[in-house]
Amino acid sequence: MRRIFNIYVLLVIIGMSMSAGTYAQDRPEHELHSMMIYNFLKYVQWPGDQNSGDFVIGVMGDDNVFNTLNAWYGNKTRGDKTFTIKKFTSPSEISGCQLLYIGKSASNQFDEVQARVQDQSTLTVTDKNGLGAKGSCINFKVVDNRLKFELNQAAIQKSNLKISSQLTSMAILI
Repeated sequence: MRRIFNIYVLLVIIGMSMSAGTYAQDRPEHELHSMMIYNFLKYVQWPGDQNSGDFVIGVMGDDNVFNTLNAWYGNKTRGDKTFTIKKFTSPSEISGCQLLYIGKSASNQFDEVQARVQDQSTLTVTDKNGLGAKGSCINFKVVDNRLKFELNQAAIQKSNLKISSQLTSMAILI
């Protein structure tokens, strides 16, 4: 049963990434990002006990993504995880996140953010061309009017995270 569920979730992610142009007509970008962020979590394994208990998703530089994640997933439980969504306004505030989304308006602070989370197992997700190659674990990218994502394998390894081959197969690998 769990395998069927995982296959279903994988098909949803594939459908979203392959036809984001269609979804974009119906849904705002921040909702697409929020859905994909939540779905990424199903394919990432954090070290030790970070896979259960309070699971913190931080957002910096995009109020719409923060509000959507908070409304849809804040204080919700999935498996052994209870999701807490936190908003950060500066890199100095960032701590204790398993996932950190850095929106376009905060992308100029990417180097500071990276320095802040470099010794932590934090999945960084960004939304600006070039940040995938610069060290973001996952970076959203529009290709041929479709929302896709880049996956930086070196950044994933440096963050001590494990990514499912299912997610890797859907990504633009860096």
